[in-house]
Amino acid sequence: MLTIKGEKNEEKDYYLSERRYGSFQRSFHLPEGVDPDKIDASFAKGVLTVTLPKTAEAQKAEKKISVKAA
Repeated sequence: MLTIKGEKNEEKDYYLSERRYGSFQRSFHLPEGVDPDKIDASFAKGVLTVTLPKTAEAQKAEKKISVKAA
């Protein structure tokens, strides 16, 4: 289970705001084949990026499918 918690503070000095503020929490079940020890997260320019790398066993099970032109 991956849980993301955060809080958005109320911004002052604005004319109109449609965004909510306060704390939030989201939980996700991790898919099979994810290495929980190597999960990485970064926050830049208001965007949270979470990287869930596959385990070595899951990478071996990958299958490439060729796409044919119509």
